[in-house]
Amino acid sequence: MSEQSIEIVPVTETTSVVISVSTPPPLDQNPAAIYLANLRTTGRRTQTQALNVLAGLFSNGRENALSFPWHTLRYQHTTAVRAQLAEKYKPNTTNKMLSALRGVLKEAWRLGQITAEEYHRAIDIKSVRGQTLPKGRSVETTELKKLLDACERDTSPAGRRDAALLAVLYAGGLRRSELVNLKLADYSESAGSLLVLGGKGGKDRLCYLSGGAAQALAEWLKVRGVEAGPLFLPINRGSNLINRKLTDQAVMYILGERIKEAGIAGCSPHDFRRSFISDLLDAGADIATVQKLVGHANVTTTARYDRRGEVTKQKAAALVNVPFRQDGENETNLIS
Repeated sequence: MSEQSIEIVPVTETTSVVISVSTPPPLDQNPAAIYLANLRTTGRRTQTQALNVLAGLFSNGRENALSFPWHTLRYQHTTAVRAQLAEKYKPNTTNKMLSALRGVLKEAWRLGQITAEEYHRAIDIKSVRGQTLPKGRSVETTELKKLLDACERDTSPAGRRDAALLAVLYAGGLRRSELVNLKLADYSESAGSLLVLGGKGGKDRLCYLSGGAAQALAEWLKVRGVEAGPLFLPINRGSNLINRKLTDQAVMYILGERIKEAGIAGCSPHDFRRSFISDLLDAGADIATVQKLVGHANVTTTARYDRRGEVTKQKAAALVNVPFRQDGENETNLIS
C-alpha cells in the first residue's frame, strides 16, 4: 500500500473521516478502479459520480473516488454516511450510492486490504426504504402525432430519419443508448423485429415493430440504403448521410428541435420509454411480457410505471364531495 496519513475524527452529523493521502495506490491495487472497471459504460459513469460524492463526504471534500483509501472504512463510518445520504437524496439515489460503496469494499476485501470481518461489519447497513414516483412524464398520443407530423413536413433525409427514430424509440421502448447502438443487421423486416444487443446489465432482447412504426422505419431505410452499419446515421448540412452511429447527445438534440417544431411541452427520450411501458399496461398487456420487452431485470421496476392504480385512486378521490361551490351557484348567491 502507498504511504498514507490517516486521521480518524469523531463521527458527527457532517463528518465521518478526515483522510490525507500522499499517493493513491496503483490502479491494479485500487478497489474503486477495479470495481468501476467491472461495470458497463453507463453504470460506470453513474457509479463514478456516486463514489466521488462518497469520497467527498468521507474526507470533507479532500478526496475523490480514486484517491480515497476505502480500506480504512469501518462500520461507524458507513453508518454515518448512510444517514447523511438519506437526508440529502431520494431513496433510490441513496441506495445506488450504498451499492457502489458495498462494491468497492468487496474489492478491498478481495485485494486483502481489509479482513472478512471488517468487510462484513462495514457493509452491514440497511438500504433506505421509501418509494418515489418515476421521473419524467408521459408523451401523449396527440403529442407523438405532432412530432411525427413535424418530421413529415421536413422533406429532407433528416425528416425521414427523425420520424423513424422517434417511432422506434417509442414503439420499441428503447433506452437512448440502445437506440444509437442499433445496426441495420439488427432489424428483420419480415419478422418486424429489432435485436437489441447489450442492454442494461448486458442483456439482449427482441422488440417488435408494427403499423406506423414499421412504416416509418421502412421509409427511412429507402433513404438510408442497404450499406452495413448503424441503423440511424448522422446527416450533414448537405443532406449527405455519414456511416457512423449517432451519439446520445445527437438524439437529445434531434428530439429538442422536433419538439420546437411541433409546439409541444418538453420531454426526454426516456419519456418515450416510460410512455411505452405505461401505455402497454393501460391497454391490458401482461406485466411480465412488458418487463421482457423493455429489458427490466425486475418486474417491480416495470410495475412502477403502471398507471392503472393511479386511475383507480383518482376515481375514488372524485367520490368525495367538498361543498365549496356547487354548479349553477355564483359568488353572489353564496354571499346572500
